Amino acid sequence: MTSPAIDLQGVSCTFISKDDPGQRYTAVRDVTLTVGAGEFVSVVGPTGCGKSTLLNVAAGLLSPSTGSVKVFGEPLTGINTRAGYMFQTESLMPWRTALGNVMAGLSFRGVPETQARQQAEDWLRRVGLGGFGDRYPHQMSGGMRKRASLAQTLVLDPDIILMDEPFSALDIQTRQLMENEVLDLWAAKKKGVLFITHDLDEAIAMSDRVVVLSAGPASHPIGEFNIDIPRPRDVAEIKTTARFIELHAAIWAVMREEVLKGYQQQLKVA
Repeated sequence: MTSPAIDLQGVSCTFISKDDPGQRYTAVRDVTLTVGAGEFVSVVGPTGCGKSTLLNVAAGLLSPSTGSVKVFGEPLTGINTRAGYMFQTESLMPWRTALGNVMAGLSFRGVPETQARQQAEDWLRRVGLGGFGDRYPHQMSGGMRKRASLAQTLVLDPDIILMDEPFSALDIQTRQLMENEVLDLWAAKKKGVLFITHDLDEAIAMSDRVVVLSAGPASHPIGEFNIDIPRPRDVAEIKTTARFIELHAAIWAVMREEVLKGYQQQLKVA
């Protein structure tokens, strides 16, 4: 049996307060979460529930306080070299063109320039930027920059793709185009994907499985749903189907109270 691409077992992350070293804050507690090879898993939950913390643990950017992390059956020590990370914020280097940004990771790995350029140009074409390789980030729209970031991640051919709300800043039309683009590329390569989002519609439309986290502190999984909507999917069209509406109602029934808790916590902080 193939080992999961990502296997978190009993993971907790506790931090020391910057303002008061005597105070500790547990972001996530006793989280067990797996992502199969070729599986698309989304994690949803209220603001501040530790979704990005889990993604950083899977990336090897953060060591858990307790619990274990395995990647394809092997304990994760240090950075997860089998994963590509697509951030919520801009990840393009402003002094490089789109082509230069996509080539960068290959160059850092020692790929010869001619080969790196060829692979980067191929991926720019795949994400619809074939004629824009000479553009700098400030010359591109938000959607174009996200496409370039996607090419920048996928050109390295990672076995796992980690995505932290990558489309949250886009307008709805561009967002749906990007979501469909990602699904098409994922269907062709079938990488393991761990996708963090606040958008329940997005999670259902894209995923094989949706995991719901409780409100913080000490967030933990409170629900897991298999998304049995046939593929391929168009993220706009499936939202009107009976099964999508049924799944949305079921997941929201679990999420609703936690979202309200998270909102009240944000108000107290404010």
